[in-house]
Amino acid sequence: MADRAQPVSGTPGLVAALGVAAVILGTLLTVALRAEGGAGLFGPADWSALRFTLLQASLSALLSVGLAVPVARALARRRFRGRAALIGLMGAPFILPVIVGVLGLVTVFGRGGWISQILGQFGLPPLSIYGLHGVVLAHVFFNLPLATRLILQGWQEVPGERFRLAAQLGIEGWSMWRLIELPMLMRVVPGALAVVFALCLTSFAVALTLGGGPRATTIELAIYQAFTFDFDLGRAALLSLVQLVLTGVTAWVALRLGSGEGFGAGLDRAIRRWDGQGALRRGLDAGWIGLAALFLLLPLSAVVLAGLGGMIGLPGQVWRSAAISLAVAGASTVLVLIVALPMAIAAARGGRGRSGILARMVELSGLLGLAASPLVIGTGLFILMRPLTDPIAMALPVTALVNALMALPFALRILGPRARDVLAGEGRLGLSLGLTGGRFVRLVLWPRMRPQIGFAAGLTAALSMGDLGVIALFADPDTATLPLQIYRLMGAYRMESAAGAALLLLLLSLALFYIIDRGGRYHAEA
Repeated sequence: MADRAQPVSGTPGLVAALGVAAVILGTLLTVALRAEGGAGLFGPADWSALRFTLLQASLSALLSVGLAVPVARALARRRFRGRAALIGLMGAPFILPVIVGVLGLVTVFGRGGWISQILGQFGLPPLSIYGLHGVVLAHVFFNLPLATRLILQGWQEVPGERFRLAAQLGIEGWSMWRLIELPMLMRVVPGALAVVFALCLTSFAVALTLGGGPRATTIELAIYQAFTFDFDLGRAALLSLVQLVLTGVTAWVALRLGSGEGFGAGLDRAIRRWDGQGALRRGLDAGWIGLAALFLLLPLSAVVLAGLGGMIGLPGQVWRSAAISLAVAGASTVLVLIVALPMAIAAARGGRGRSGILARMVELSGLLGLAASPLVIGTGLFILMRPLTDPIAMALPVTALVNALMALPFALRILGPRARDVLAGEGRLGLSLGLTGGRFVRLVLWPRMRPQIGFAAGLTAALSMGDLGVIALFADPDTATLPLQIYRLMGAYRMESAAGAALLLLLLSLALFYIIDRGGRYHAEA
């Protein structure tokens, strides 16, 4: 977009971006300065945590992406009833509260789970879900759908004419794979591996519930233990700095690998009607699709079935925790909208010269949340607040703030393109009619961006509702969000109440997302 007068100013967005950068970079600087004083505290247990972090993230990424390749290939070349619903289901783990998914996995794969009960009928020992294999299993459950969507998109970007020409030339089987599919995978798979690896580095809730012990402690779990058990802020800061370096490098690699060249243009015709024929190939594709669907649906079904009985007579603290989670999610959503909308407008102004530089700065500040772990930011905020006030008393506001910072990159990704389209299409007309500033936002931008605003707000609310991260650092025994309360119930072996609370959390998260997203689309202009 060329430099020209715009009906809205980019100053509010720039101020919001500077505030976001100040909070994130300020906490990171605080962590770095505190870590400098504890540089000699990195002992054998910390090296063990670092090795386990890299090991579980590597195994999780390799398994998630390796299993996603045949699943995505089967989905790319098969058309069947319910295919769109299955692909849509693969987006569910993104907004699924982690603690709910973990409880479902324990119900299916735990020592007293469904599979262990079946094994017991044949005199076989039960499964154990805790430790390295449990952490990897949970990460595959959450990241296999994401990897499948990323790789499926790569297959769909290959022009159908390539497959049609290959069929006309009699190319099939291994030759089709080597000439067409393998080059595509060589471009898509490295980026998918880096994205999943980065997500597994910062998966605190999975390590907290299924890890633990000297041999199954991640860096983030070690930070939590340094706070709660030792109250060693120097060691926690040093571990936070290591975590920051890991996530920052991985995020940079993921962005670099995810920006490869395309696969050429086509005529958008239907593809994959002529390859993969034969009963054996159809059977293999059906098997991969069926196994992936079963792997996703079984834990979710387990949560629903176990939770139906557990919701009867839930203890009072669960309902209080649900109310707290709703309040935190509401505060996070309001914060994201207050910050993300002006930032999206400022980034959408674009142009060249000074305005273009400012737009890129705004976009960069919005991406900082991807490189910083919630526990790292929480560590910095704890260190900053401790001389001034009681950090425990600020647990809920800090949780809402950190949740908003983590959701901000996704909100900007949703709002930015639409804001750019509205300014490009309606900006000149708004200026000619004298619609500027708040009037342009209220009469032009808001009606045309309501669906995107609703989607961003609903996604933020659902993510915040299910988060089990920084609240674990700050909460006292009498204050807990619903995910933390479920973790406490599981730790006390009150599994029936935990299942009921997990079902309640699942229903509230999905309801928040649906109601807010639907509300944004209600009577919205196209």
